[in-house]
Amino acid sequence: MTLSRRGVLAVGGAVGALAVTAAQAGPAAASPGRGPGRPGVRTGFERLAADGYRLLAGQKAGVVTNPTGVTSDVRHIVDVMHPDDRVELTAVFGPEHGFRGTAQAGGSEGRYDDPATGLPVHDTYLKSGQALADVFTASGVDTVVFDIQDAGSRFYTYIWTLYDCMEAAALAGKRFVVLDRPNPVAGRAASGPVLDPAFATFVGRREIAQAHGMTVAELALLFAGEFLTERPVELEVVRMSGWRRSDFFDATGLPWVPPSPNMPTPQTALVYPGTCLFEGTNLSEGRGTTRPFELLGAEGIDRRWAAAANALELPGVTFREAYFTPSFSKFQGRTAGGVQLHVHDRESFDPVRTGIGLLVTAKRTWSGFAWRADHWIDKLTGSTLVRTMIDAGADTDEVVGAWEADLAAFRKVRREYLLYR
Repeated sequence: MTLSRRGVLAVGGAVGALAVTAAQAGPAAASPGRGPGRPGVRTGFERLAADGYRLLAGQKAGVVTNPTGVTSDVRHIVDVMHPDDRVELTAVFGPEHGFRGTAQAGGSEGRYDDPATGLPVHDTYLKSGQALADVFTASGVDTVVFDIQDAGSRFYTYIWTLYDCMEAAALAGKRFVVLDRPNPVAGRAASGPVLDPAFATFVGRREIAQAHGMTVAELALLFAGEFLTERPVELEVVRMSGWRRSDFFDATGLPWVPPSPNMPTPQTALVYPGTCLFEGTNLSEGRGTTRPFELLGAEGIDRRWAAAANALELPGVTFREAYFTPSFSKFQGRTAGGVQLHVHDRESFDPVRTGIGLLVTAKRTWSGFAWRADHWIDKLTGSTLVRTMIDAGADTDEVVGAWEADLAAFRKVRREYLLYR
């Protein structure tokens, strides 16, 4: 991985000093410590609104958002901005699952007028480059604003909606503003394999770690500073106040809105960077159950898998023998046997190592184990390394050790773009 390094400025808590640009340089500012009586996290949107939308003054604004774009009292930001005379909101851009969230995985809402506000809603899903730039141009906006809650994993597609929209905004000559929200699984050190650009897809456009440990604003700054350099985007980000890198979502005081139908809780997001790898196998990843990505299994699996997984003594997690019947997706209406993850110490829990350990033990204990024929596992992990090493009989530590050099290089670059201590 070859990455350049650029510094960025992290502004402090004053609303007057609101935006961070990709060109500024300086040290990261500390967030205030959590203590008795301390208010919860204020998102980028709430800081923008409290400042009277001055950052958008004189601009026709369009917002890239979905159901997670809410205030602390769960009003949608579009419904808040639309009647406010201090801001001129003229368009909405919907990602996968749609602006109002009516579509399942792999779907969107298309082009329509929002019944609540009358605003035109444009579809960004599966659009990139000049095709997406044309959408921004046709919308007539001056500034594109991004406000979507991420889940913290490279293959969670909203960060690549962010990337594509930044690139398209540069092509269309539009200003781009990112309103920050917490990484729900904390901003811990990055972990997992770094994507090989030869495996770039919508579940991984560029060379970042599988669990990146960054917020969307930090990722936007990294994208601008490292990858979108040929045609720079006019980027500003509005950071949060009150968030620390050690904060999991339940420490923020913010409401959790599922960012997609199969991400119902912050607990789902905690395990997702590892257990989503089962999408690349013939096992169920728990879609169609009330515990997606916490329940894993297939017809024919029995107690031996849970026993083998527990024998690895992976930190922070225990595995329970479990049986479930998905209502849709793999094994719909049939009973699958497998495991349920129970995370008892999220500070020490490593979701990616756990996911690798589960793949290794599933293959060793169930003769029916198979990778998806399209090698989707390679797209999720970002190379052939995980699949080929497991097929060759490597154990968990050997697989994890194989990506450490690339991960160390990414961590070094990542530090330059962190806005919060």
